[in-house]
Amino acid sequence: MLLNLDGRKIYFDLAGPQNAPAVCFTHSLAADGGMWTEQLVPLLAAGYRVLRLDMRGHGGSQPVEGDYTMEQLAGDVKGALDVLGIWKVHYIGLSIGGMIGQGFALAYPERLQSLTLCDTHPSSPDDSGGLWDQRKAAVRKGGVKSLADGNMERWFTPEFKDVNPTRWKEIHSTICGTSDAGFLGCAAAIQNFDYLDRLPTIKIPTLVICGDEDPATPPDRNKLIASKIPGARYEDIAKARHLPNVERPEPFNRLMLSFLGLNR
Repeated sequence: MLLNLDGRKIYFDLAGPQNAPAVCFTHSLAADGGMWTEQLVPLLAAGYRVLRLDMRGHGGSQPVEGDYTMEQLAGDVKGALDVLGIWKVHYIGLSIGGMIGQGFALAYPERLQSLTLCDTHPSSPDDSGGLWDQRKAAVRKGGVKSLADGNMERWFTPEFKDVNPTRWKEIHSTICGTSDAGFLGCAAAIQNFDYLDRLPTIKIPTLVICGDEDPATPPDRNKLIASKIPGARYEDIAKARHLPNVERPEPFNRLMLSFLGLNR
């Protein structure tokens, strides 16, 4: 389904009873709301309303030319919630989705019931600028599809392709289908944000989750986030890389549902 936000189209999927507590998902770079498929059924069965948003230029959402900021991306989430008439949510974001979640919590704390941050960073890593410049150059030359194989290696352990080849192909195809403008704009946001010193001001119940083999947003960076937010808890998912919610959905869902239940 599409909503109109400031004259552009944002794709969303909304399921569950209108009066149920709402869970809002935001995805990783070069993914879309479909990366939360493994969480949808358990949440609906537990009585939640589930909103999955596609970032600008990802999935079914219209791209916007130029560089983006985390504040703009957090504003997109707020704008979508406003259009849909959803006042308060349990927010769950992974990778750039978790970065957006931190920005959302800092800018719009009154809209949050709880916050779950997965496989993410609290600020632009000091040594990552050159790497992101290389990725952006690759996209300008060969499109986002040129990064797909490398992304899959960072996102999943080697065993995942053999265990779940259909899901592996689906996610690989999603990467290839991401618009160049959406990738480049979001990459610029990742290169230029820093919430580390402001995290202690977040008063929302917070859970931080990370795959214990994640090379992209490693556990130590996620533990740092949990150490800065008052009362936050850190949990890792064994034998998982950057997308533990897909690779190891059973332990991920147990942690998610338990935390949501405590803050329902």
